[in-house]
Amino acid sequence: MTTAAATAEKAATEPAEATTPEPVAKTWATIRRGLSLSPELRTGLAGTLFFAIVSMVGRAAVPVAIQQGIDKGIAGSNGLDVGFVSTVVAITAGVLAITTLCGYLMMRRLFTVSETALANVRVRTFRHIHDLSMLHQQSERRGSLVSRVTSDIDQITQFLQWGGVILLISAGQVLVTTAVMAYYSWQLTIVVLVAFAPAVFVIRAFQKRLAVTYGTVRRRMGTLLAAVSESVVGAPVIRAYGVSDRTRARLNTAIDDYRVAQMRALRTSVTGFSSGELAAGLATAAVVVVGVQLGIGGTLSIGQLTAYLFLVTLFIQPVQIATEVLNEAQNAVAGWRRVLDVLDVSPDVADPGEQGLVLPDGPIDIKFQDVSFSYGGPIVLDDVNLDIPAKTRVAVVGETGSGKTTFAKLLTRLMDPTTGSVKLSGVPLDRIRFDSLRSRVVMVPQDGFLFDATVADNVRFARPDLTDKDLELAFTELGLIDWAEALPNGLQTRVGERGEALSVGERQLVALARAYVADPDLLVLDEATSAVDPATEVRLQRTLDAVTRGRTTVAIAHRLSTAQGADEVIVVDKGRVVQRGPHEELLRSPDSIYAKLYASWLEQTR
Repeated sequence: MTTAAATAEKAATEPAEATTPEPVAKTWATIRRGLSLSPELRTGLAGTLFFAIVSMVGRAAVPVAIQQGIDKGIAGSNGLDVGFVSTVVAITAGVLAITTLCGYLMMRRLFTVSETALANVRVRTFRHIHDLSMLHQQSERRGSLVSRVTSDIDQITQFLQWGGVILLISAGQVLVTTAVMAYYSWQLTIVVLVAFAPAVFVIRAFQKRLAVTYGTVRRRMGTLLAAVSESVVGAPVIRAYGVSDRTRARLNTAIDDYRVAQMRALRTSVTGFSSGELAAGLATAAVVVVGVQLGIGGTLSIGQLTAYLFLVTLFIQPVQIATEVLNEAQNAVAGWRRVLDVLDVSPDVADPGEQGLVLPDGPIDIKFQDVSFSYGGPIVLDDVNLDIPAKTRVAVVGETGSGKTTFAKLLTRLMDPTTGSVKLSGVPLDRIRFDSLRSRVVMVPQDGFLFDATVADNVRFARPDLTDKDLELAFTELGLIDWAEALPNGLQTRVGERGEALSVGERQLVALARAYVADPDLLVLDEATSAVDPATEVRLQRTLDAVTRGRTTVAIAHRLSTAQGADEVIVVDKGRVVQRGPHEELLRSPDSIYAKLYASWLEQTR
């Protein structure tokens, strides 16, 4: 099926979702919850409303000035009165100046407050996403999560800064203008309201649909960002496998899906806006016809009719604008809902905070008690019971998929066990405060993730206070100073995004140096030397022997040379601990799983 056909088919199956009205109460509940997350929006609200009221009253004063100028200054009983007209013009100019100043102050205050409030929401949302477990993050496309912090909150910001201002002014302008119109002629006011009554019901009905259609737009935007992000990050793989056409087709589908959703929302929006345009035309025509008749009958003066036509314009303008602003409001509400959906997810790996415990000083011992874990499917680790004494260097080995990396993630509390408990120095891991845990326990992951900065900055990520001399000393102790000095700019060499300016092995060297300067009491190495060449591995192994001495070390080992230097080897097979003991002791059973793993590894290294 072609991309266009696939998009058309998908669009054809979605009208029910896009046209099912959402309860208005739910929309208001979303707005109330969203605003409750931004208490800063209430800061200085009284002053902002004051400036808004002055600005609205000032706009309505202009038609009144026109009426006075015509009826008393031009068509008065004494003929043209230049002095009176000049006074009216001067007063009107002053009112306009004050109105403009108040409008400026109102918008400036609103812009400042909204930026501050939503910046805090952006930070809070990011921190919440960051606190979600790896299991939850993996269940959603990361581009979709990123869109909650970026485009969704941008949409809310845009509405609050522009749509919110316009709605505030428009609502007040309609009320003030209606009151002035009623003062001049209650008959014409009824005519205007009757002309707009059908449009109000039509617009209200379409706003219910817009709540759903813009929700679809925000979801499609998240999918689009995810597709673009994956295509950029995975560009080398895409080129290597020659799947550019398929990738392009997937992107085209995501773009078309977003376009279809946006067009559907715009069609609904245009229908509502057109009804407002029709009502505006009817109202203006009716005011002219009825107003002239009232004027002929002596009920309205020329100045009053002229002022009334200006007032009708002031009444129509916010009604027309409001239909468009309400579209933006629905888009913003959809953004709020997506942000709230993320914030409603309780982190299953939560920081106990001030109620938590601090790890006791000194070396750390480890205890796994009846630990099992599942990613939502089959059991990955099953009934693990382990005691690892402090200052012990342990290597965890096993075939791919045996549960080694999961063991490391549970040990560092990147995830919590499904059943059972993990304890460090006798303290349950889920009771330890994150600041204590992260300062005492460090994990070097297999991918050796680096930030887009220099080698020195990436190592300082663990300890920002390190001087250049401290860094040079650390690389010297690790036996890596020759490698570092051979880089184009030494330790000041930029590593690129995700460290892509370095080889995989070089990234692991930097990651190891970062862990070394952190000086943890428990060091977890998740195959941290798997991409290092044999010569560098030998050099690093000698250094790691010194680095790990005196602290508890758990190394997830792919290369069994790591196991040879460990105090004890733990063998994991199909999620269970099947063997443990020193390397030499485990080799005494030639039919054991470890002996077979070791023999296979020796065969591969020859």
